[in-house]
Amino acid sequence: MSFPVERPRRLRIDSRLRNMVREVTVSACNLIYPLFVVEGLCEPHEISAMPGQMHWPVNRIHEPVLEAMQNGVNAFILFGVPAKKDARGDSACDENSIVCQAIRHIRRECPTAYLITDVCLCAYTSHGHCGLLDADGCVNNDCSIKQLAKMSLAHVLAGADMVAPSDMMDGRISAIRTLLDQNGKVHVPIMSYSVKYASSFYGPFREAAGSAPGKGDRRSYQMDFAVARDALTELRLDLEEGADILMVKPGLPYLDVLRQARDNFACPLAAYQVSGEYSMIKAAAEKGWVDERQIVIETLTAMRRAGADLILTYFAPQAARWLREELR
Repeated sequence: MSFPVERPRRLRIDSRLRNMVREVTVSACNLIYPLFVVEGLCEPHEISAMPGQMHWPVNRIHEPVLEAMQNGVNAFILFGVPAKKDARGDSACDENSIVCQAIRHIRRECPTAYLITDVCLCAYTSHGHCGLLDADGCVNNDCSIKQLAKMSLAHVLAGADMVAPSDMMDGRISAIRTLLDQNGKVHVPIMSYSVKYASSFYGPFREAAGSAPGKGDRRSYQMDFAVARDALTELRLDLEEGADILMVKPGLPYLDVLRQARDNFACPLAAYQVSGEYSMIKAAAEKGWVDERQIVIETLTAMRRAGADLILTYFAPQAARWLREELR
């Protein structure tokens, strides 16, 4: 005997009700806009691998901040590209580093902007690795975290609201937290790139930041994309060391990992829609193969649905504008 299949009733809704009953929403307050500031640059110019994204001189870095704030985006993460590099990346720790200059400039022009700084040595070292190298060319973890802690303190003293270490060295959250606390900066939060995979999706960023490794790759200290079970361990360790926000990077290809993080941790979570994700969408949109607006909103919603409280995305200003228009 067969029985009729009971179909779920589909709610009849118009566009206004749709926004009211959605399980997941995305708004400008969920978005963080990454920006590149370049030492010695006179005029902004487009990053060829990331159409629409710019290299900014320090005296004009406030311009994209102001524009994004007009669209409702108030949080920014700064990536510095220095004029000179050396084996130790010493310019990263200087009180007048390109990022410290940018922080002070934005503070004057946009005092209410929330400024986060990326903490990593790859753009500052002549070898392009995220940590310092031994004589045999291997990353020296313990020496690296001391340098990263000094870099973080320099950013905070310049006026950063939050630091975000992206290097994936073991113990760097504890080292940064300790040095900040020792200098009276106990209130400054740390957003840790806790689960950062050795991914091919970073290609356009390495052009933007001039951070490609000269020799070898980063698989010895970034995570294997074929292994998911290590993620919870990395997240837990960073939380125990003093991280306030935990990040999964890249975003869309790792929604399963983000969901695991949400199911196991109550702290704020971030996802990074990285340069490769951005550039693929832009390239397909330019070909007319996808609707850029709709696919951006869909991918951001997917990350929120998987558990992200915050999303770092190069689409932030445009996405904020589109989202506001959808609510009208």
